[in-house]
Amino acid sequence: MTTTTIAVIGAGIGGLTAAAALHRRGIDVHVYERGDTLREQGVGMHLGPNGTRLLTRMGLTEQLARKAVRPEALEVRAFHDGSTVARQEMGAAWEERFGAPYLTVHRGDLHRMLASLLPAERVHTGRELTGYEEGAKGVTLRFAGGTVTRASALIGADGVHSLVRRRLAGPERPVYSGNCALRGLVDAAELPDLDPAQMYMFAGPAGRVLLYPVRGGRQFTYVAVAPAPEGLDESWTSAAGPADLDATLAGWAPQVRALVGAAREVRRWALYDRAPLERWSTARTTLLGDAAHPMLPHHGQGANQAIEDGVALAICLKEEASGAAGIAAALRRYEATRRPHTTRVQLGSRDGQPTTTEKRNPSMTNNSGNTDSNNNRNVNNQAADVAWILANDVEADLNVNNNNLHSNAA
Repeated sequence: MTTTTIAVIGAGIGGLTAAAALHRRGIDVHVYERGDTLREQGVGMHLGPNGTRLLTRMGLTEQLARKAVRPEALEVRAFHDGSTVARQEMGAAWEERFGAPYLTVHRGDLHRMLASLLPAERVHTGRELTGYEEGAKGVTLRFAGGTVTRASALIGADGVHSLVRRRLAGPERPVYSGNCALRGLVDAAELPDLDPAQMYMFAGPAGRVLLYPVRGGRQFTYVAVAPAPEGLDESWTSAAGPADLDATLAGWAPQVRALVGAAREVRRWALYDRAPLERWSTARTTLLGDAAHPMLPHHGQGANQAIEDGVALAICLKEEASGAAGIAAALRRYEATRRPHTTRVQLGSRDGQPTTTEKRNPSMTNNSGNTDSNNNRNVNNQAADVAWILANDVEADLNVNNNNLHSNAA
């Protein structure tokens, strides 16, 4: 029997962020990962200013500068001929506007950065949680193989198939979006017509292809989203192949068709989410990241919201008194801060699906009927729709709220 203060279940982006933020504040924390090694599958991901401002405060500025890319612009192109129909400037303009950069990064690179912030002995691999019980003195965690651990609080960061979520919320039915994504990595040299300093979205009649640079611009991550019948596995790493990509991109522009020959590996991601929860926490247990609010990828906010969760949780646990009452108060404050915000982001991600975008702006599927200025105005309006997400500073908000509480108490 071992005893810890905070137990984090799951060593993904959210779990490692929470653990690193807790460790940075001097809180005893241990992470338990079911996999035998500490690794993160996947391809690229977006880091909005709401996420990068927190990561830089955690000491990752230099590592992000080496591994991530700050795209200079997003170009929207017509699916059939690749012509540019709109352009959104990003780069320095967005960094000045939001107070932090918008970056694209390989998920594995960010995972390694976060792991570097924790002593190795704080992360335990090969630990699959099979059950837990809350009691007056803490939480008892039971793992496959018979290991038992005690903690003062349990953080479920164990993803979309979270055992902790099932215990808190009961059985649920995944909500299918009607779309499936094929995604992977290609070397930038294989797409010579695309600038690895930019992001691209090719918008079609019922789907889209997004390409964005990672690994210092040496590679592009591609994501091809298109309608698909329900029944696919709820997984973002299911195997697919070049033939699937070929069929999905039939009739698309040459710049997009080049993906078929360049892609070495293709993964299928059926796009499911869950209905927002009405409760995340008990007196000693709470949820974080995809375990709390699995969302569709259309705002690029899944990892960013998990990063915000992790930092917010650490702040709340640090600022409350120790003991059972303090932990319960910290988890209540964390949920009260995060759940309304992530619910809004989660539901907004549903509205950002490709078919919705095409209905808002049919000109994205061809070049007829609209001027460049109208197209640019439309893509700028879409950027404005998510500006409130990118501008969020959860750490500053918690500090302001905390100061207000003290002022009111005085």
